Amino acid sequence: MKQNALLALALGVTVLAAASCSINKLAINAVSDALTGNDSGAIFTGDSDPELIGQALPFAIKLYEALLAQNPRHEGLIVTSGSLFVMYANAFVQGPAERLDSILVDERYAALARAKRLYLRGAAILERGLALRFPGWEAAAREDAFLKDAEAGVWGVAAAEKLLSRASKQDAALLYWATAALLSAYSVDNLDFELGMRIPLCTDMIARAYELDPDFGGGTLDDFYVLFYASVPEGRGGNPEKAKTHFERALQKSGGRLAGPYVSWAKAVCVPRQDYADFRRNLEAALAVDLDADPANRLVNILAQQNARWLLENAAAFFLEIPEEYQ
Repeated sequence: MKQNALLALALGVTVLAAASCSINKLAINAVSDALTGNDSGAIFTGDSDPELIGQALPFAIKLYEALLAQNPRHEGLIVTSGSLFVMYANAFVQGPAERLDSILVDERYAALARAKRLYLRGAAILERGLALRFPGWEAAAREDAFLKDAEAGVWGVAAAEKLLSRASKQDAALLYWATAALLSAYSVDNLDFELGMRIPLCTDMIARAYELDPDFGGGTLDDFYVLFYASVPEGRGGNPEKAKTHFERALQKSGGRLAGPYVSWAKAVCVPRQDYADFRRNLEAALAVDLDADPANRLVNILAQQNARWLLENAAAFFLEIPEEYQ
């Protein structure tokens, strides 16, 4: 009788513990879902105070990382955590570093090195998401796969392409942010051979994202392609005509409510062409964007306009000659 009572007590404790664990998991899932819902990103991108967001993002990133540690397979947490690293590195580390005075070489180098580390931290999270979504991804994306394909005369990764063929529209965000993280890291250190070897895979990933959801982010993918086709050498996929096509699409899809595409065109296309008139015209168009026309992207537009002002004020650093009518 006594043994039966002890057994019942033990079973009761086990059931309560299991129930408690289940309740905790449900609670974590609920919080994870709430913090990664469709409108959750607007908490950051819709703000009007860049300094506030710049100071808040590190805490937010650590919060999402803590949740992700408890809920490592939650796709929303993976995309949000990884993308926050990319956004923070781009807007509040790399961007300010590129605007430093040219004499501050050490400070600029240190900031860009930090930006690269942040991009890679975001990439690691996002690639873990790809591995969960597409079993076999890690093996397909290893460097030796690139080398084998290169030796065979095929610039790309066939195994990864097969996995990407299984992707659906819901994967567009994961593919976009993973690509952005890797290529952003490469942009601040284009001597990194291993990252350079991943460009073909990145090309396949962003192409698949565009195929699945060409309107993702209201022209975000087209804005990406403006920078990609204008900045990458033609031997590796660069194409000025495609850059122009995607610029026009980005303006159309955003309804002219985003300043970013104008700034991207000015930096990536007008500066290499030394076309100051078009450079100025597009930056002025960026500054003319109404911040209230797209409340969800208010902060994005504020940061783009800050960049536009800086580029106009420092145009002499980018152009060998500025026409007299603009002086």
